[in-house]
Amino acid sequence: MRYIFALVFVCFFVQLKAQENNLPTSFRTPRAAIENHLKYLQEESFNDLQAARSLARAGIPRTERADLAIELKQIFDGSGHYIDLEDLPDDPNYLDSLSGEHKYIITEEFPDLYVKKYGSTWLYSSESVEKIEEIHNKVFPFGTSKLLKKIAHNEEHEFLGLYYWQYGGILALIIIAVVLHKLLSFFLRIFFLKLLAKYLHIDVANKVLYPAAKPISLLIVAVVIRIFLPVLQLPPYTGGVFIQIADAAIPVFVTMLFYRIVEMAEFYFVGVAHRTDNTLDDHLVPMIAKIMRGFVVVVGFVAVLRSFKVDIWPLLTGLSIGGLAFALAAQDTLRNFFGSLMIFLDKPFQIGDWITSDKIDGTVEEVGFRSTRIRTFRDSVMYVPNAEIANKMVDNHGLRKYRRFSTRLSITYDTPTRLIEVFVDGIKRIVEEHPYTRKDYHNIYLNDYAGSALEIMLYIFFQVPDWSNELRCRQEVMLEVNKLAEHLGVRFAFPTQTLFVEQMPGQKSLTPEYDQTKDQFQLEMENYFKNKEK
Repeated sequence: MRYIFALVFVCFFVQLKAQENNLPTSFRTPRAAIENHLKYLQEESFNDLQAARSLARAGIPRTERADLAIELKQIFDGSGHYIDLEDLPDDPNYLDSLSGEHKYIITEEFPDLYVKKYGSTWLYSSESVEKIEEIHNKVFPFGTSKLLKKIAHNEEHEFLGLYYWQYGGILALIIIAVVLHKLLSFFLRIFFLKLLAKYLHIDVANKVLYPAAKPISLLIVAVVIRIFLPVLQLPPYTGGVFIQIADAAIPVFVTMLFYRIVEMAEFYFVGVAHRTDNTLDDHLVPMIAKIMRGFVVVVGFVAVLRSFKVDIWPLLTGLSIGGLAFALAAQDTLRNFFGSLMIFLDKPFQIGDWITSDKIDGTVEEVGFRSTRIRTFRDSVMYVPNAEIANKMVDNHGLRKYRRFSTRLSITYDTPTRLIEVFVDGIKRIVEEHPYTRKDYHNIYLNDYAGSALEIMLYIFFQVPDWSNELRCRQEVMLEVNKLAEHLGVRFAFPTQTLFVEQMPGQKSLTPEYDQTKDQFQLEMENYFKNKEK
């Protein structure tokens, strides 16, 4: 009997000793500590007190540590992190490569949650235990953590890996999302059309703000879904997929919203540009809008990549190297682009201006990213690289305040001096009475002795906006000069070679005879202008 009692005592002692050594042995690696935590919170082996043994004690009661262990698993499940035990280190002496300490960070998203080596045992660190409540509130914001605790988890009814309450939650979330989207779209459109139309043009509300209601409502719905998804406590892999989709949808809808904002700004500033005198602004606004739209799309694309946990730094590094190669290969394109910027900043000409420079002679029709389109006077189209225009001297005829008309009137040598004086005074009066000539500066004088004529210089300016009006005014002045010459008997000369016989026997002399005095010629001129006024 004594031997039997001794044998039972030895077996009991060995079993007790084995139990004492079992826990430290099971926690001698990071994998063992994390596996114990997750294993005993599964349905088939649920034991929250056993799971809590993976947490550093730090004077926390067992029941409270058990609640923290459950919250820690909810953090992993709610954020969609699937922890593959095979990927966890199983080395008792594992060292973190960055800090050089005996610790293992479970996921990069939560660097404050890690297991740490205490002596020969690996446990969730006391620092991590203190952060569990704070991180739990971040994963389940706006009171959803309380909602999670109140949900009755009926774990007896399961279908295709999900509990019935989870199916109900998914259905409720879908219904809420659809109804919320419809209501928000409806009310936002009413808001934009009724309120903003009072302060902006109705076209802005119809063309820009009205379509912006959809991305705004979708953005709000995506945020709501993202907030309540963790509450469903879906399996980590499935939940992770849905959370990634929601995380990617948010920057997509934000990008759509800012794209609409750029369109709204473009629509507004195009109207402002149309009201300015500078026609170059009409092309500057669409160019800036294109750049802003491209910038919004690129930033949105990067945000979507970051939502999928894609490391964009290698991509940016590759783009920088590729960008350098591209820049070297596309130097002319870049020069033309910066040339267009210089044109828009310096504004040497506007749309519709007539410019000349070397072989360039025509009217500016459009300034683009790479080239400027010029309509020549042959009605052909010339595309000139912007870099070439930016580096050349450009004569802008469109900036003229006055349009010059310079010519010489050739009259015959036999015109009396007194008639020349009256004729010159008459031309000056024609110029002064014309409504579109510059009155403060003109030069009309007998200027030169040419080979076959006396030359009167006519140097005047028209104050007209374009070439067509300039030609019309030229014609009006020239016709008036011709009429005055006909009325006074002034003859216009032209290059000839004449054999002059002053008088033939029996014939009248060819030389005109002028018996009038200067005063009489002056009277003739006054009569001309009096008859003209009638």
